[in-house]
Amino acid sequence: MKTAFQRFLLACGAMVLTFSLMPNALAQCGGLRLPLVHPSAWHPQYGHARLLRAALAAPAGQDDRDGDALPIVGFWHVKFTSKDSGGGIPDGAEVDAGYSQWHSDGTELMNSGSHAPITGNFCMGVWTMVGPHQYQLNHFAIAWDDTGSNLVGPVRIQELITLAPNGQSFAGTFAIDPYVESPTPNEPLTPTIHIQGTIAGSRINVTTPATSIF
Repeated sequence: MKTAFQRFLLACGAMVLTFSLMPNALAQCGGLRLPLVHPSAWHPQYGHARLLRAALAAPAGQDDRDGDALPIVGFWHVKFTSKDSGGGIPDGAEVDAGYSQWHSDGTELMNSGSHAPITGNFCMGVWTMVGPHQYQLNHFAIAWDDTGSNLVGPVRIQELITLAPNGQSFAGTFAIDPYVESPTPNEPLTPTIHIQGTIAGSRINVTTPATSIF
């Protein structure tokens, strides 16, 4: 009986020692010395969890009328057709085509079908609402030569489009001005050619089938 009682006391002592060392073991998990903080002290200034109201902010230059500002947002198939362009480009020639996305934060992204990926075929822009169902886009690309090894320079694409009442298509005008990179920083650039014409876009949704890019 005495031996069994001694074993019981030794077991209790071992348990007490184990629990007394446990906080240090937890605090140093992974080699990090982390203070043990009770959950109620994590955010004492708030006390209880709260739900906060949040609103989508319209891009600069727009009002807060979501019904007017956001219909352009989405995924589009776009085509650029020349009209009164320079450089001997005939009217009616398709200058470019591809896919573009207009985002609710006032930014835009396009995948150009007329440029190989090695020459740079993704470009980005910013847009704002300028009238009822009317939007203005300022867009920039970076052009490289056919090898994809030598930088040519920036390309500016400007668009002024009007969204159809049903929100499924848009039409408008565009201007493309490519430049040669200047060796002198901050030197004004002169476009090498001016291309302009009409642009048309058709909305892509989850049921849209594949169609020709051009």
